[in-house]
Amino acid sequence: MTIYLIRHGQTRGNLERRYIGSTDEPLSPQGRRALEDICPPAVDGLYVSPLRRCRETAELLYPGREAVVVPDLRETDFGAFEGHTYEELKGVPAYLAWLDGASAPPGGEDREAVRLRVLAAFAAITAKHGPEDQIALVVHGGTVMTLLEALEPSRQFYRWQLPNGGILRCRWQDGVLGEIEKVPGESGNLG
Repeated sequence: MTIYLIRHGQTRGNLERRYIGSTDEPLSPQGRRALEDICPPAVDGLYVSPLRRCRETAELLYPGREAVVVPDLRETDFGAFEGHTYEELKGVPAYLAWLDGASAPPGGEDREAVRLRVLAAFAAITAKHGPEDQIALVVHGGTVMTLLEALEPSRQFYRWQLPNGGILRCRWQDGVLGEIEKVPGESGNLG
């Protein structure tokens, strides 16, 4: 099965480099314009996070196409860190502990809880499709990194940082996401 992991377009919070996990921001005007230049891959199934930025991205890339909203594909809830930047938080002990993977953000989700819900959603989606199908997931940067850390052999979370509007093509086979490549024309550093 071919899976396209598409990160939503840019929001104001992305532009300001804020943690906007559970914040339901719309796309910024710049984010909308950037998506107009993308020619999305043809797919047999389209799945999206329930957050507005993902739904708007799917509507722009696949106009008139029905997208299945999957609540568990949402971004991490950053709790007390929501809406803040690294610069605002870099001296906060709880933030540093979270960055090291030692704890969850106060009032937010820990990495294991995110991993379990995202993987369960992914398993349910892929169970609906055959080996020759092509599907797209319009999701968040954290969702992409969570999936690839868990299902790609290198197990490297930060290797898979995808720019807004970025698209990765993956092959799902035998419980592994492999043959990962940027869709031609996309930008961003993937490690």
